[in-house]
Amino acid sequence: MSTMEIQQQALLIGGEWTTASGGGTFERADPYRGEPVTVAAAGTREDARRACDAAAAAFAEWSGTSPGHRRTLLSKAADLLMDRAPDIASTMTEEVGGTFGWGMFNCDLASRMLREAAAQTYAVTGEVIPSDVPGALSMGVRQPVGVVVGMAPWNAPVILGVRAVATPLAYGNTVVLKGSEKCPRTHAAVARAIADSGLPAGAINLVLHATGDAPEVVDELIAHPAVRRVNFTGSTKVGRIVAVKCAEHLKRCLLELGGKAPQVVLPDADLDAAADAASFGAFMNSGQICMSTERIVADRSVAQELGAKLAERAGRLVTGDPRDQGTMIGPVVDDASREHVMGLIEDARAQGADVLTGGHADGNLIAPTVLAGVTSQMRVYAEESFGPVVAIVAVEGDDEAVRVANDTDYGLAAAVFGGDVDHALEIARRVESGICHVNSSTVHDEPQMPFGGVKSSGWGRFGGRAALEEFTELRWLSVQQTSRHYPI
Repeated sequence: MSTMEIQQQALLIGGEWTTASGGGTFERADPYRGEPVTVAAAGTREDARRACDAAAAAFAEWSGTSPGHRRTLLSKAADLLMDRAPDIASTMTEEVGGTFGWGMFNCDLASRMLREAAAQTYAVTGEVIPSDVPGALSMGVRQPVGVVVGMAPWNAPVILGVRAVATPLAYGNTVVLKGSEKCPRTHAAVARAIADSGLPAGAINLVLHATGDAPEVVDELIAHPAVRRVNFTGSTKVGRIVAVKCAEHLKRCLLELGGKAPQVVLPDADLDAAADAASFGAFMNSGQICMSTERIVADRSVAQELGAKLAERAGRLVTGDPRDQGTMIGPVVDDASREHVMGLIEDARAQGADVLTGGHADGNLIAPTVLAGVTSQMRVYAEESFGPVVAIVAVEGDDEAVRVANDTDYGLAAAVFGGDVDHALEIARRVESGICHVNSSTVHDEPQMPFGGVKSSGWGRFGGRAALEEFTELRWLSVQQTSRHYPI
């Protein structure tokens, strides 16, 4: 691809698409072909400040609009996103190596998130609270908080870009979306669809930055006095930094971080169903999903048979150029990711794990890999792989299955497979995770569901009415309707 064909990407500040204040740019390369595909404006601290200022200036108008009007505009944004879905999916393929089908799924789920947010515009309700003061009318009232900063990652960029801003906007807040340097044009497509729906200038803003400028840009976004809430989806390492920054400024944050999702398989489980779910959960989008099935915690009585079924399914998955219609598994996002995943595989192999299938890479294409005989001494047992590799850990009985499932710093998603649903549900209750599915894959999301983790997977919840707690302020308002006697 020649330089002339590389797509340019600007920032969105105060309703205008603009260059960075310092004129800087950065490139994003196609992870499969290695060629530059995007040149984006490299935002600075000054650009972050301008974006927050613009959001603050737009707050009075946007928060004052009726719920019905906000609903109409967010519904229109959902329509625009789907109208543009083929182009957005192609951009995703270029920037992050996702298949076209994965890109279209991103747009579909993101559009449903926008529609759920639109429905939530009427959910900002309150309550009358009985008071002991005669003649006092006391109310608990929810109001928009002000400016919300959303920081979205690259791995499901349309879904997570929309999730960072849709519900805050529905509740009357204005937003600044900090896009990922790995997918600047994809995140810009999200901001453009929402802005083009008719929001007032400044209600949504987009800031992009080069990797090296992240600390200053993030610091400014969190420190800005108009910012009242921050949500971040990404690694636990960076999430801790965001949490500390928010604590310094007494800003409330919602964090959805890393995962090491276990799929517990009980002796009476349907092994074909378990293998189907594990293959999808471990290898969809090359395992680059926060909910990806990273560990199969299988009762020893079924572990070998399950491993064979899973390996057979993994071996049928077609890897290759994400532009090809027949490709099921594209590349991981970059060289560093490939080296990390292959390092985990080689460490497990060296310590005696059995590679049932896969275990090799061609460039950034990593063959779907199933490891059996994994022990707690191996890195893959505890480290998040964020790649197409799954580890089978054999256990004896329920208590050990629960212990191993919980033997992780993370706690986002989990699954339990068993024929006796009541028993499987009891095991699910003992698993330490924000999300757990019985007889279904760890990878599952719906816009109306409370989504988030425990332990090092973060805190707070996206989704449905749970988001009301995150992105509105609960206030006590009272009206003294009669005269009141005061003691002094």
